[in-house]
Amino acid sequence: MQDFSERKREVPSDFDAIAPTYDLLTGMNPGYHRHLRMSAGRLGAKPDGTILDLCCGTGISTEAVQEVYPRAQIVGLDASRGMLEVAKKKALLRGVRFVHGDAMDVRAAGLTERFDGILMAYGLRNVPDPDTCLVRLRDLLVPGARLAIHEYSVAGSRRSRLVWDAVCWGIIIPGGAITARTTKIYRYLHESVRRFDSVRMLEQR
Repeated sequence: MQDFSERKREVPSDFDAIAPTYDLLTGMNPGYHRHLRMSAGRLGAKPDGTILDLCCGTGISTEAVQEVYPRAQIVGLDASRGMLEVAKKKALLRGVRFVHGDAMDVRAAGLTERFDGILMAYGLRNVPDPDTCLVRLRDLLVPGARLAIHEYSVAGSRRSRLVWDAVCWGIIIPGGAITARTTKIYRYLHESVRRFDSVRMLEQR
């Protein structure tokens, strides 16, 4: 059986395959956009600062950053070229600088600046080494700037795990089969949330 950390290396290509239809499923979650705006607001970045939207995907989280900080210089980075292509086509995001790169090594993507805030939505559980990733992200921030981790966590709560399982097997995974004609990435995302930190564990990291 494939090691789960090794499975994570296939995630960008899996997202390439579903990029054109990805927003269809996220649009079914009524709180998805509002919660991303809340996390963007928690950055507390200066209005005209430079903000990195890490693991930006199709730009839904980038839209949240832009809504909260309309005067900011925003950089969106993702490891999936397919997802970035979708993001680049969105009219509201024409002023955003999108970059293809690895969240584990942002500097390797050619980004040399330091950021007044970093939003990482649904990304930390997909990197092979979360601790190393967090250390490197800290070094990308200007003094006093914040990193906002926006994630799902069901660890430590039997009820939360049952709800997550029901949503995935009842809606998300069948929805992926209908919209993208594949369930591979959606089955992985289901498992990645189940394996991810509890809130306390993430705080300790």
